[in-house]
Amino acid sequence: MMSSHPLITEIEQEYLKADRPQVFPGDTVRVNVLIREGNKERVQAFEGVVLARRGGGINTTFVVRKVFQGVSIERSFFLHSPKVESIKVIRRGKVRRAKLYFLRERIGKSARIREKTTGYAAINKFGNILLANPTTPKK
Repeated sequence: MMSSHPLITEIEQEYLKADRPQVFPGDTVRVNVLIREGNKERVQAFEGVVLARRGGGINTTFVVRKVFQGVSIERSFFLHSPKVESIKVIRRGKVRRAKLYFLRERIGKSARIREKTTGYAAINKFGNILLANPTTPKK
């Protein structure tokens, strides 16, 4: 967080949302945003890959990129904004950079990001247990 006056940081503390998950570049996230149309409000989901994160404290923003019908759409969100209803991390990405702007020039398979794994067992969609590092008995 940037060094600012203690009074400013104290005021900002009440606006910080505690229910927000940690969002890192490379993560695939679903951001539910409040959209105002006339006098009605509705929630719209925006799902994509996090390209970058910047700022600190109440000013933290992150950029999400999605491809819709062959057209790339990027949108920047404030992490603690009241317009952002919820953020759900769908999968964690394994990346080696803080800013993934190089994905803008890539399409298809070259734009994929590997998933970060924990090394523990996981249950697949068929209910079978998959071990990350299974030990097979030697004959």
